[in-house]
Amino acid sequence: MNDSGKRYIGLDVHKYYLIALGVDENLEVVLPARRVELTYLETWMKKTLTRQDEVVLEMTTNTWQLYDELAEYAGSVTVVHPPHVALITRSQVMNDKIAASILARLLAKGLLVGIWVPPQEVRELRGLVAQRQKMTRLATQAKNRLHAVIQRHHLKPPAGNPFAKSNNGWWRALPLGKLEKMNLQSDLETLQFAEKQQSRLQEEMTGIAAENEGIGRLLHLAGFGVITAVTVSAAIGDIRRFAEAKNLVGYAGLGARVHDSGLTTRTGKITKAGRRDLRVALVEAAHVVANSHPHWKAELARLQPRLGYNKAIVAIARKLLITVWHVLARKVADRFAESEKVSKKLLRFAYEVGKENRPGRQTAAQFARERLDVLGIGQELTSISWGSKKPIPLPPSRLGKKESAVPNK
Repeated sequence: MNDSGKRYIGLDVHKYYLIALGVDENLEVVLPARRVELTYLETWMKKTLTRQDEVVLEMTTNTWQLYDELAEYAGSVTVVHPPHVALITRSQVMNDKIAASILARLLAKGLLVGIWVPPQEVRELRGLVAQRQKMTRLATQAKNRLHAVIQRHHLKPPAGNPFAKSNNGWWRALPLGKLEKMNLQSDLETLQFAEKQQSRLQEEMTGIAAENEGIGRLLHLAGFGVITAVTVSAAIGDIRRFAEAKNLVGYAGLGARVHDSGLTTRTGKITKAGRRDLRVALVEAAHVVANSHPHWKAELARLQPRLGYNKAIVAIARKLLITVWHVLARKVADRFAESEKVSKKLLRFAYEVGKENRPGRQTAAQFARERLDVLGIGQELTSISWGSKKPIPLPPSRLGKKESAVPNK
């Protein structure tokens, strides 16, 4: 008997329904398997769940919405990553009831490790990043189809950007069949829509970056623009979750596979077992810095002969992620940051933010100086060179001696 009344309830969630099954601490079924239509979920929760219940479900579409609803009625809600539930994925006989039963029993015996449940602001930021990625893919697909038209008909595209609005007349004048011309027009409109949405979403990201201290700190890193900084920040969430830099490396799947048993020790490729968006962002940044920043150029030259280009880039991405941890957790600057280049980046960012959105309607120079002081770099700078224009004077720094910076190893 379950004297405490505590139940461990496994939920196998599907698009329109879920299967619920509960066991007690002795693994005896105390809540028989039941199908619950999601339209009646609230009614079922009110009648069935108590504050003594512990509920577990796998990560799936709209998990966080379901988590919030369940948390109002259950004592605790655990969300698990599907690949971590090996007994479900390896079972030879599987149905909804068995899946819910296994989840409940694993939870009752303390064998499940729940994933971090991000707060609402992190969920929304991740949603913003995902939406921009969708628009980027949509634009890329439309461009590829338009390029195919050029290649198929052996056409010479207009000079410059062939997809600029000024070239719409050229596309419309092409001697194509009726249906092909209609498809082409559809692709042009799709591309223009996607690019408009990209611009709108990036503008929103810029505003968030101006207000968020952590994202603002990431912007000074070589290879990091607004989109990369927001993507990395959204993927990481609360940096306090990671006690050491190696924990963050593992979370991104950039750590090496390790087999250490008996007299055998060997390492392999990276695990790729973490957040893909974080890993991709760091690898893209690594490509940029390996071809533009003196320190990372030298690092690529050192690693490439032994590892090859691709593995060397991944190694640099891992080092960049370690730097990210130090910047966010210890609030220090990258020790390889070049003050002059960082000041130009921050000044450009200030113009993107716009005077009406800068704190206290600061000038761009004041905005850049304040952020340089937050990072603890650039105290020696008195102006910022700006193309062919006269150097832009910087207000004096409020800092004295430079603070210690982040290691990159």
